[in-house]
Amino acid sequence: MYSVRGRGAARLAAATLVSGLVAASAIAVAGPASAEEAPGGNGGATATLGQLKIAAKVTITEKVPNQEKPWVYEEDGGLFEMKVENGGRLQTYCIDFRTGAREGKKYKEVGWGESSLHNNPDAGKILWILENSFPNVSVSALAEKAHVKGLSKETAAAATQAAIWRYSDKVDATPVNKQAAKVTEYLFNSATKVEEPKASLSLSPAAVSGKAGDRLGPIKVGTNPGAKAALSVVPGAPAGIGVVDKDGKAVTKAGDGDEIFVDVPAGTADGTAQVKAEVSTKVPLGRAFVSIKGKSQTMILAGSSDSTVTALSTATWAKKGAVPAVTVAKDCAKGGLEVIASNKGDEPWTFDLKGTSHTVAPGETKTIPVPLAEDEAYKFTITGPNGFEQTFEGVLDCKTATPGPKPSETPTTEPSTEPSPSTPGATTGDTTGGTTGSTTGGSTTTGGGDLAETGSSNATPMIAGIAAALVVIGGGAVFFLRKKKTAGH
Repeated sequence: MYSVRGRGAARLAAATLVSGLVAASAIAVAGPASAEEAPGGNGGATATLGQLKIAAKVTITEKVPNQEKPWVYEEDGGLFEMKVENGGRLQTYCIDFRTGAREGKKYKEVGWGESSLHNNPDAGKILWILENSFPNVSVSALAEKAHVKGLSKETAAAATQAAIWRYSDKVDATPVNKQAAKVTEYLFNSATKVEEPKASLSLSPAAVSGKAGDRLGPIKVGTNPGAKAALSVVPGAPAGIGVVDKDGKAVTKAGDGDEIFVDVPAGTADGTAQVKAEVSTKVPLGRAFVSIKGKSQTMILAGSSDSTVTALSTATWAKKGAVPAVTVAKDCAKGGLEVIASNKGDEPWTFDLKGTSHTVAPGETKTIPVPLAEDEAYKFTITGPNGFEQTFEGVLDCKTATPGPKPSETPTTEPSTEPSPSTPGATTGDTTGGTTGSTTGGSTTTGGGDLAETGSSNATPMIAGIAAALVVIGGGAVFFLRKKKTAGH
């Protein structure tokens, strides 16, 4: 467990005058729900979020509606560590400043189109920063490029995070450390657009169908150049099911761009099987990571050990009648999902989707848009013949949390600028431009929740502060008492 500062406690306080008694309470606004990657996404790394490991203080300056002076406060900024499900470790920076990061949440690797980067014109510049800064570049090399001295791992990480926040969330972020602040300016001003990286591993499409006696596919393999993914049929499939190439020859490995098929011998009883691809490789810099279920800030990959990543594709077959296949892909640009339904059988297939009936003719593929509001949860089941049934569940999360407090929550007093407690497990650099870092510990809890932040004001609704007012008889002066609470794991 480790304590963090709730950014909402620093920024959001609403004052209300009631019959001579003035009371104020600060409420952290709920940020966007991170969504489970749509089942159309069929590969890549799955990892569990750990602690903020390498960090230092970053000064945040925010303009607040109806306030003459901006709010200025400090937050920890730096590198998180993530543990890959099947082996390996990742380092990530935050790209969703105002949403809390929950330690222990599972994350899934996704493309930019399935994250808050989908409409960010500066996404490529963020990748440039990752490629040209710590940890991809050593501290000494980064210091030389930025023409600074006395840089440490902690201040280098804070400098990098501050530059990323400027592009991911349009946040006015500057490291407290003077040398780190110069590095942030160097990174921010030097960044140019870089092309989006490919997935560490994928099988596309995630579902195929056909008749027994056919080779079902093709299924295209995507992975890092030079990598070879091991192929297998998931246990439980009928006897005789295999993975083959276009000529029908059995294959056990495939590289980037290769096409594979699921071989279903003639006479095999109607059924399904899954093909699995697995490879140990480095996840490419700049891949986005979103929470599989529940709210937790979106991350972007800054470093990877060799990690075991997997991908699955499902095959369905039948002797006669409709033979359906369904995938679902999140489409942030269109604000919803795309349900892709195909029928490789010889009869029409009709199914219900959220109260609407759809028919897919033999040999037809239909793409059905499902509009959703930001943060809207979805859960639906699609059924078909021979016991076909697939359930899709998640939450649409395509945007960063809204900057600043809402007008109705605009405070009448400025927040405290007292330093917040550092995150145990995170090493923070000094604030005077030196190189010495210090590790801080301690833990504070407030009776529940597991919110760990590197920049988040509104991960969960919570009471962030309480103000009491004394009204002096005769309409005299009003005095405010503020008491800050720390939200922690």
